[in-house]
Amino acid sequence: MRTETLSPRYALDHLAPLGRVGVITLATDFNLEQDLRRIYPSGVEMFTSRVRNYNPLTIENLRIMAPGISAAADAILPGTLLDVVIYACTSGTVAIGSERVTELVHAVRPGVIVTNPVTAALAAFTELNSKRISILTPYTQAVNEDVVRAFSNSGCEVLNIAGFGFEDDTAMTFISLRDIEEAAIQACDPDSDLLFISCTALRSAQLVERIERQLGKPVITSNQLLAWHSLRLLQYSGAVSGYGHLLSCHLSPKPDCNHFAAHTPPLEISS
Repeated sequence: MRTETLSPRYALDHLAPLGRVGVITLATDFNLEQDLRRIYPSGVEMFTSRVRNYNPLTIENLRIMAPGISAAADAILPGTLLDVVIYACTSGTVAIGSERVTELVHAVRPGVIVTNPVTAALAAFTELNSKRISILTPYTQAVNEDVVRAFSNSGCEVLNIAGFGFEDDTAMTFISLRDIEEAAIQACDPDSDLLFISCTALRSAQLVERIERQLGKPVITSNQLLAWHSLRLLQYSGAVSGYGHLLSCHLSPKPDCNHFAAHTPPLEISS
């Protein structure tokens, strides 16, 4: 038998030319990867690792996952440069703290840019010049109190918060789109600058434009925020349509961009 070693005749392809995003998601997450793949433009690629989390979803159980964040970050394409790393848990960031999350990632991926839903939300509030916010979550009242405390301590005025009272992270994903939409309309205070729908498990990103048209103000969700902020960190200069004002008008801002049309089409539920 004859064997030979071949050499490529052409330069190696550069995959993910617009950026490589490492994503640390929860072991129980049912939704985040699907949302990000829908939103990211061609040329941006995401690579996922999962961190063990525990139900019921309480602040104490959220903090337990902290030691696993470093190992999860280390398991994403070892030896390959990542442009951004996302820690994809809103309540987890509230419990552990944004700075601590970054430290845990940097322990194994020194120097990489790190974001999370809380950091992304605060950046969006600044971008949209929004100080007074309403919040909708799937969480219990106890977790919601910590969410309010985290944003209030960062200079936001939380006018109100409403939650579905769920303690099971996977079950949160099964909340119907109609329930999310109706709760969002009900939860948004008329005096708020925007509505923030918290939790990467909620299938709220695909509802953003519908809710914005009904409220006449920006709506931001955890997964939409993560897509927006990571694209900003990658210095992506285009626009992403279909996921609300933030992505359509605040990646490459347009002076007359107005995404709050009056007409709201019938709800189409995607799988």
